[in-house]
Amino acid sequence: MSVIKVEELKLIYGAGTPFQKTAIDGVSFEIEQGEFLGIIGHTGSGKSTLVQLLNGLLRPTEGKICLNGKDIWEKPKKIREVRFKVGMVFQYPEYQLFEETVYKDIAFGPKNMGLSDEEIDERVRKAASFTGLGDEYLQRSPFDLSGGEKRRAAIAGVVSMDPDVLILDEPTAGLDPLGRDALLSQIKTYHDVRKNTVILVSHSMEDIARITDRILVMNKGRKVMLDTAANVFSRGEELEKIGLRVPQITKIMMLLRQKGIPVDTSVLTVEQGFNEILSLARSSV
Repeated sequence: MSVIKVEELKLIYGAGTPFQKTAIDGVSFEIEQGEFLGIIGHTGSGKSTLVQLLNGLLRPTEGKICLNGKDIWEKPKKIREVRFKVGMVFQYPEYQLFEETVYKDIAFGPKNMGLSDEEIDERVRKAASFTGLGDEYLQRSPFDLSGGEKRRAAIAGVVSMDPDVLILDEPTAGLDPLGRDALLSQIKTYHDVRKNTVILVSHSMEDIARITDRILVMNKGRKVMLDTAANVFSRGEELEKIGLRVPQITKIMMLLRQKGIPVDTSVLTVEQGFNEILSLARSSV
């Protein structure tokens, strides 16, 4: 069953003016309940605009977005309720921290949902745990945390609302490799445990390939691909034509194949690449 269904979505900025620009153009797709979807595209491809439409922050010029079978704009005055169900984590979300303590920051969303103190406390502690923050962090000022810890606290603030769909727009931007890997691991754990739908927007092909079920590729406001990671990255030449690249290990496998070495070019991770070459070496002995 689809949790989100998008039908012929279009967004035009400055309609009827000399500055008119079509940001999203005739996009249709469905996202299944519990799916982990990746969205990729070069800068200006429309991926960030698309997820803001899914969250109800932007209203489409044409088309429809259905959440659990209902048009999210059917009752415009209730669009705020959609944002509790489709949680959005923007790039550099730590810049949105503002409360005295980490606890209060994480509790801000559940409090605005009208939950009881007991429910709020339970959600805050669960969300902090999902993002790798122990109880010892909760009474600290968010401004005393490291960059990676601030990022996790900000994400916990969205997770605490327990949205049906969690959207993360470039969540690892600016983090060092260790911080990036740790955060992605925590997001994957959240998805595995909660079984909620997760949408990850990223420039990192390696990150997208490693943890998503399917990948939506955007180009100039249009959907150009929607398939499994293996199938999307097997179309490396098409991706390069629109300014994207396959994961480095996949590129290496493609080059080996071009040189006549019969390797599997659907490899997406270094571990898979190592096993592929090791298996090939053993079979040739």
